[in-house]
Amino acid sequence: MFTHVLRQIVWMIIGTLSCAYSLTQPFNFYGGNTEKEYGLTAGPAPSVPPQTGDEKSTAKNSYAIPAGTILPVRLNSTVSSSKSKPGQVITGRIMQDIPLSSGIRIKEGSKVVGHIVEVTSASTGKTARISLQFDKLIWGHQTISIATNLRAIAGFMRINEAQTPPIGPGESDIYRWLTTVQIGGDIVYGEGGPVTTANGPNDVVGKAVYGGVLSQVRANEGANCRGATDGNEAPQALWVFSSDACGTYGLEHISIVSAGRSGVTGVIVFSSDRDNLKIPGGAGMLLRINKNRD
Repeated sequence: MFTHVLRQIVWMIIGTLSCAYSLTQPFNFYGGNTEKEYGLTAGPAPSVPPQTGDEKSTAKNSYAIPAGTILPVRLNSTVSSSKSKPGQVITGRIMQDIPLSSGIRIKEGSKVVGHIVEVTSASTGKTARISLQFDKLIWGHQTISIATNLRAIAGFMRINEAQTPPIGPGESDIYRWLTTVQIGGDIVYGEGGPVTTANGPNDVVGKAVYGGVLSQVRANEGANCRGATDGNEAPQALWVFSSDACGTYGLEHISIVSAGRSGVTGVIVFSSDRDNLKIPGGAGMLLRINKNRD
């Protein structure tokens, strides 16, 4: 009898001690898996010493973008010769991750910033014109000065067409693996698949990746567009555009007077044979980084 009572007392003590220990531990929602296994623990934040002006300048220079790099951009708001004013700020969104030769990436969602340089309204003997310039890239916590020229621009509807498979999906098809046609004619054989020219499946120019394509830029002599420039032979992030896309697409009555390669570097000039030159928000552009002439 005494032994039985003693055993009960011992088990009560052990249970009390176990309960007390468990109350001192962090609650685990994952039933046996540790916080570390689920990536929930956070180590101490790294110590970042304050930067001097010279150090900040060096940090910005370390993110210099190689000349010839293409930026796939979506215009965030409409510009028009009837409403836009010189000095007005314009912005665009980077639509695909851009790998750089240094091994880092300009992330999708980064922003280019520019302004309207000049607006000319249509009048007797004059066509409507808009001059604009993109001169900053906001990337992470960095603001980088840039000068760009324009390779191609397309209206929203053409962008939508390039993202829509011409043949609808069947019951067992996975949408992102379906074939699509880029602006300019290149064929994309689903995410992760090859990108070829319209000449045939053996004429491979790139690869489809998440959010767009990485392709070798090709010259388009008929439209006066160059291939790779400034020794930058790396595959470029072209989003919904073909490797030889050049000029305007789906923007009737708008022409490119200057792509920003000559004259005042980085100033892009559009004209229209209509009274109001209008480039709608949502238009897509391929901007190319100019060579630094300092």
